[in-house]
Amino acid sequence: MDVYRVRGGARLSGSVSVAGAKNSALKLMAAALLASGRTRLENVPQILDVTIMTEVLRRLGCVVSADGDVLEIDVPEQTTTETDYQLVRRMRAAVAVLGPLVARFGHAKVALPGGDAIGARGLDMHIDGLQRLGADVRLEHGYLIATASRLRGAEVTFDFPSVGATENVLMASVLADGETVIDNAAREPEIVDLVDMLRSMGAVIEGEGTSTLHVQGTDGLRATVHRTVPDRIVAGTWAIGAAMTRGDVRVRDARADHVERVLQRLADMGADLSTYDDGFRVQMDARPTAHDIVTLPYPGFPTDLQPMAIALNAIADGHSILTENVFEGRFMFVNELIRLGAHITIDGHHCSIHGTERFSSAPVEATDIRAGAGLVMAALVADGVTEVGHVHHIDRGYPGFEEQLRALGATIERVTVPQADPSE
Repeated sequence: MDVYRVRGGARLSGSVSVAGAKNSALKLMAAALLASGRTRLENVPQILDVTIMTEVLRRLGCVVSADGDVLEIDVPEQTTTETDYQLVRRMRAAVAVLGPLVARFGHAKVALPGGDAIGARGLDMHIDGLQRLGADVRLEHGYLIATASRLRGAEVTFDFPSVGATENVLMASVLADGETVIDNAAREPEIVDLVDMLRSMGAVIEGEGTSTLHVQGTDGLRATVHRTVPDRIVAGTWAIGAAMTRGDVRVRDARADHVERVLQRLADMGADLSTYDDGFRVQMDARPTAHDIVTLPYPGFPTDLQPMAIALNAIADGHSILTENVFEGRFMFVNELIRLGAHITIDGHHCSIHGTERFSSAPVEATDIRAGAGLVMAALVADGVTEVGHVHHIDRGYPGFEEQLRALGATIERVTVPQADPSE
């Protein structure tokens, strides 16, 4: 397997650019299924998850071509409506094709998705939302099967503002008969980005960025050209990395307003911040001051930055508590951080952190995309060389990660090492 070998002691300094958002691009690719013809997506991140979703679309019958950060998806008048099991099980976001397929073609057979091991993340809200729109949804032999002669508008209220469920129901409702109202909808910038694309395709939607979406169904949509919103999680990762290493990083091609809560916490912990039209700058000259953090749906502190926030508080001056309110499995990362010398205890969905000034190197393993990035950031402030395993997770969400780190002054290399035989 591939591992990162990271030598601690680097101070991140310089400029780094942020690509399009992973959590948006994958759903925009699914949305292309709603119209025949060629849709052009710009500012698409060159990451493993995009490669997997590209293959998902190809096996549905689409012709997909890539040129740098531009992706063109040519959707035929008719496609197959069954996804490939081996592909979908590798990435949860592939379930986003469920809504577009059943809305446009009246049938979808989508394998139960895989992805990061960060909690249960059930599909109940996806299923309930589509059923309220009139679809028959059932589970058979590891597949979700949805059928509908024509979806009809309805009121859909979520128990929790699930991003994935909001996206699936939203994409299904744009081709339904009548009006759909989605209450307690997710408010993330990626939802707004999806609405912008759907509107450019001819959809009639109001309320993006609020907890209530109003959708007036239409008879058909058209292919479009759309530019993906910048990745706020990658931007936040660089911001926290600058604070952890007492560095000075200018983050370009980003939206400061999309990480406002993150930047505010960094200011609370002692960072100097500057914002610009195309991004922001984070400077930290001293050891951070510990600060409590609570993860919440947007506009709260994002759960995807929770591993980095724990790592930051673990080397900060003082005691802090981080409360995880979104994904219960995210604390799996903590055991790896403890191997580096962090002083952390877990009680339910609370993480009690006593800061230590510096970590000590040790072999650790990434359990998901964000945990992997968090461990690399922790390795930057560890004594000696830290080996971070299972870095294929990081490939799924961070384009050119090690190259960008090296450009900021980190000493990091990617090497392939023999994998242990579990039978020995």
